Amino acid sequence: MTDAAAAITLLIVDDHPVVRDGLRGMFESAPGFRVLGEASNGVEAVSLAAALDPDVILMDLRMPGGGGVDAIRDLTRTGARARVLVLTTYDTDSDTLPAIEAGATGYLLKDAPRDELFAAVRAAAEGRTVLSPAVASRLVSAVRAPRAPGNDTLSAREREVLALVAKGTSNREVARELFISEATVKTHLTHLYAKLGVKDRAAAVATAYERGILG
Repeated sequence: MTDAAAAITLLIVDDHPVVRDGLRGMFESAPGFRVLGEASNGVEAVSLAAALDPDVILMDLRMPGGGGVDAIRDLTRTGARARVLVLTTYDTDSDTLPAIEAGATGYLLKDAPRDELFAAVRAAAEGRTVLSPAVASRLVSAVRAPRAPGNDTLSAREREVLALVAKGTSNREVARELFISEATVKTHLTHLYAKLGVKDRAAAVATAYERGILG
């Protein structure tokens, strides 16, 4: 097997050309990696992933023309082989949790040392989860946080489900819109009912408007 054949292939996704150039130069100067292409937004990333079939996609999150989380969802939905390693400057709950839920294999911040990034890409290529310490801490806190009825924050996905429900969308239509199963929609509804302290869709919508979650 040649070195080229053994190399981990990459797709770099970032809306800043300077960042893409820097990452390409970093990986092309190191043995064991091969950059197949670059994309400037999530939509382009999904298209290139289908055409190039990389092992790992380095994915930024906030990009004009198509964000990273939506791209990760599309890649997961279409059964793409590539592992997605998020590489971003954002480590807030509103960024990290949706990305992981959407199917990202790992999540690193752009200030990660060079060797840590290389190790993370190798791990992602093997299907292992890689999280920066700050992100890992946030995820652990989110998992361990007490979930008292009516006194908890809805997840990004639960907010999406609730917003569609508020428009009169059926469970089947919600599932189709968000590319998830009806069973998953029902699970999200059950969770958000518990968090809002309600028992049905109408009460959930009314309570969400009252608390400023919707509208």
